[in-house]
This record gives sequence, structure tokens and C-alpha cells, in this order.
Amino acid sequence: MKFQDKTALVTGAAGGIGKAIVARLQAGGATVLGADRVQGEADQFITGDLTDKAFCDGLPAQAVEAMGGLDILINNAGIITRGDITAATDDDYARTMAINVEAPFRLCRAAIPIMAAAGGGAIVNTSSCWGVHPGPNHPVYVMSKAAIASLTQCLGMDHAHQGIRVNAVCPNEVNTPMIRTGFEIRGIDPDKAVAELNASVPLGRIAEPEDIADVVAFLASDDARYMCGALVEVNGGKPVS
Repeated sequence: MKFQDKTALVTGAAGGIGKAIVARLQAGGATVLGADRVQGEADQFITGDLTDKAFCDGLPAQAVEAMGGLDILINNAGIITRGDITAATDDDYARTMAINVEAPFRLCRAAIPIMAAAGGGAIVNTSSCWGVHPGPNHPVYVMSKAAIASLTQCLGMDHAHQGIRVNAVCPNEVNTPMIRTGFEIRGIDPDKAVAELNASVPLGRIAEPEDIADVVAFLASDDARYMCGALVEVNGGKPVS
């Protein structure tokens, strides 16, 4: 029970990876407040839109009110914007930056004083292998995840002295409803596409949500007590291509 008596706020808690993170933290004894546009399976849940600045600013305080404290923040919510830059609309850019960058920025800004006053905490951001090693035809997504990688490294240095550890998990492809919906939108059979992706990974398959959740839980736990500003790639040995 690594998270016994710990409280955690998880964004994107109703999605594929989010559900797995919530389940993993709960299995470790944590009390979890989930946040997403739709209801999920956390101990407690708040529905809202991460493009709403006031919603993001107030979430950490709501977590304290609901659970009595905030030990762990998991900035998991995110969207994937595909296509080269000439196909990107102003709305694509604005929405991607609002969800992938501005929401974690606002949540970290609001959560860090709470954690500092309590003597410390752990923040795990979700970047991407594509944010560390940019791939083709996803410039808006790549720049958003690169921003989160840099934010993580900065905060990891800036707040370590307060006992707050900030790290990021960097997945490659993950077998989630999001990736499958992306194939469907493009008229591609998702089962066939995932099978082809599996064949491209040295370990033989793309990640399942639980593979990412276990690494998030590690970074949030005392097992990672000496890690600050780390970008942990979880890719099955597959480079970005």
C-alpha cells in the first residue's frame, strides 16, 4: 500500500490511461479525485472542461476540500492533433495548447503552494516520446508535448527544495480509445492498424494503459524519491519514426 493515506488528483481520469492510473493509485491505497469532461471511476469525481481557465485554477483547492489534502497531482489529460502545419487551424492550435500545455501549467501553479505548505508532494506530467524526439506530421502535438517536457524539467529543479518532485512519463503509442478513434476518423481499421503498430515495436506490442499507469505510479511514489525533472520514456524499445 504505497499510497496509503495519500490523496491524488488525476486529470483525464475517464480516458484509457486515466482509468488505469486511477485504478493503480487506488490499489495502492490512495484516495483519488478524478477530473474529466465525463464521469469516471475515481473515489470522487469532478466534471469540467480543461480549456476553462477558472476550472483549472480551482481544481487543486477543490481536491483539498474534497479529500483533506493534495499529495499527488497527475496531469494526464491530453489530445492528439494530427497533420502537417499547413492543415492546422487556429482552433487546432488553441485547443491543443489549452489542454496539453495551459491546463498543466495552471494546475501546477495552483498545486505547488498547497504541496509546499504541507511539506511536499509529487507531480507527474504526461509528455510523449514525440515531445522529446519529434516525429513527422504532428507539429502542433509535438510542440505541446515538448513544452510539457521542458516545464517538467524546470519545475523539477525549481521546487525540489520544497520536497516537491516533478517528473514526466513519455509514452509512445498506447492502445487506447483515443488512438483507435484516430484511425477510425481517417478511415483505417483500428484492429489492423494496432496490429501493424505491434509489429513495429521491439517488445512486440504497443503499450497498454496499465503499462503507462505503473510508471506513473512509480514516479508518484517514494520509490522515485530521488527523481526530479526526469523524462521517462516508455516505448517498448521503439524509437519515434
